[in-house]
Amino acid sequence: MPQTADFILYRLRQWGIHRIFAYPGDGINSLLGAFDRANGDPEFIQPRHEEMGAFMATAHAKFTGEIGCCMATSGGGTIHLLNGLYDAKLDHQPVVAILGQQKRIALGAGFQQEIDPNTLYKDVAEYVQTMMHPAQARQLIDRACKVALSNRTVAAIIVPEDVAMAEAETSPPRTHGAVYTSVGWTKPRVIPPETELRKAAQILNEGKKVAMLVGQGAAEAADEVVQAAELLGAGIAKTSLGRATVPDDLPYVTGPIGLRSTSSHHMMMNADTLFMIGTSFPYMEWMPEEGQCKGVEIDIDGRQIGIRYPMDAHLVGDSKETLKELIPLLQRKTDRSWRDEIEGQVDEWWQILDDRAHQPADPLNPELVAHELSKRLPDEAIITTDAGSVANWWARHLRLRKGMAASLAGNLATMGPGTPYAISAKLDFPGRPVIAMVGDGVFQMNGMLELITCKRYLDRLNDGPLIFCVFNNQDLNQVTWEQRAMAGEPKFPGSQEIPDVPYAEFAKLLGFTGIRCDSPDTIGAAWDQALAANGPVVLEVVVDKEIPPVPPHIKREQAQKVAKALRQGDPEAWGIVTKGARQKMHEFTESMKALAKR
Repeated sequence: MPQTADFILYRLRQWGIHRIFAYPGDGINSLLGAFDRANGDPEFIQPRHEEMGAFMATAHAKFTGEIGCCMATSGGGTIHLLNGLYDAKLDHQPVVAILGQQKRIALGAGFQQEIDPNTLYKDVAEYVQTMMHPAQARQLIDRACKVALSNRTVAAIIVPEDVAMAEAETSPPRTHGAVYTSVGWTKPRVIPPETELRKAAQILNEGKKVAMLVGQGAAEAADEVVQAAELLGAGIAKTSLGRATVPDDLPYVTGPIGLRSTSSHHMMMNADTLFMIGTSFPYMEWMPEEGQCKGVEIDIDGRQIGIRYPMDAHLVGDSKETLKELIPLLQRKTDRSWRDEIEGQVDEWWQILDDRAHQPADPLNPELVAHELSKRLPDEAIITTDAGSVANWWARHLRLRKGMAASLAGNLATMGPGTPYAISAKLDFPGRPVIAMVGDGVFQMNGMLELITCKRYLDRLNDGPLIFCVFNNQDLNQVTWEQRAMAGEPKFPGSQEIPDVPYAEFAKLLGFTGIRCDSPDTIGAAWDQALAANGPVVLEVVVDKEIPPVPPHIKREQAQKVAKALRQGDPEAWGIVTKGARQKMHEFTESMKALAKR
């Protein structure tokens, strides 16, 4: 007779879950046996660490729109999942976690590996339940999947080992207290009332300088976003999570906002109307000043609307469906001077980036690495990145086209997901080129070990390139700059410097392609070699840690704190001053050229 463990996998399979990222342990022994009997559906993908499995499940949800699923044993395994699951929670991704637990008879005895997952997971998971009886399996899995999909969040099911190994009960006894559930869920069509739509349209129609800010919540509404922008003569700025929402080759797409900002800053500081779609971007210093703009916002979560900027019209609804209702109410603006101004700023900023990328560095300018990749990005590429200064180059320099995908840990901003995201994306889309841009700090933290996961599943990952571009500067660079700009403290080498590791050689030890580049003269050829490969590639780029990832418009307080840090004896003070001055000079030069043209 099948065990409850077998039925758990069967029910997950009915929900369309065909891949589970998991690491073994005795708390899930029965489930491991069920995987063996399942003949690969769902398949068991073994990362090197449970945290990486949770990141992979999150990436699966992000790149496919399906439920991600991960599994861990009792005790330490359950604890290890948390960081990856918080990534799913904060970026609103549907992920179901299956957690092993000691046998019911042992609970409360302080038994080995006994922890309280109900308490531990209360914050990360919106739905946490323990399977106390085999007949519960059906309704707990059904409910967990429905909650994860409906609320775009994490749901967790705790499975004691004796329940998992008990005989399956696929249908509860017909008795008081039993419930009968079904597999099935439909995405609702959520639109705001007509009165609020008309209010929003009036505000947008009256605005003379409309700035749009879109996030990942607008990912399925790209065509409607572009149509609205064309009618309103607006520019479109994007959050990091909304990086691939609309393509960068549209002349009025101003790119990222915030510390990774491009020409978006000019647009935000001069707009009279702010139109936010599917984003909860948190940094008010990069938004228009309060009172500067009239505001319209679309968000499917009423808890999130109007909490970042004072809005005049609050459109609680799905981005695509709401825009479909709103667009017929919008009037095409005949005065295109604002649009012309935005497009001029965008052209100017792309030239600044080109100049910055070709600024001399020792040995290699990190901006040039991203710049050269951008010129070579293959169609349908999937690009991931990680926390660190590399995320700035990923955000600014890559000109994403329609059909590409990109993501990172947006709201958690944790170290770790860039490499597992890429592996998960390649498993989901084996024929598409996948590129991870990661720093050496995070690659040492966990990325190098996940190359072993690539070796384990090499037969699944060798259709076209899977590139891990590692920025080697032997410095935890983003935090180094944050120490200067946010705390006014000089770099502390004891915390910031990390060992020099031969990443490309490590890849070769595993049988992969390893490429090391430390010259601006060969970086283009290095990218060509990497992109032509089949299977995993480590492209190690030795870059200059003194190239500052400064935003185009430095806040006065930040500049003062950097100056204070340098005065206090920062070990890289001279390089920072000279290279930072060159960066800002490129902006000044292009601004002067633009003024001369006008």
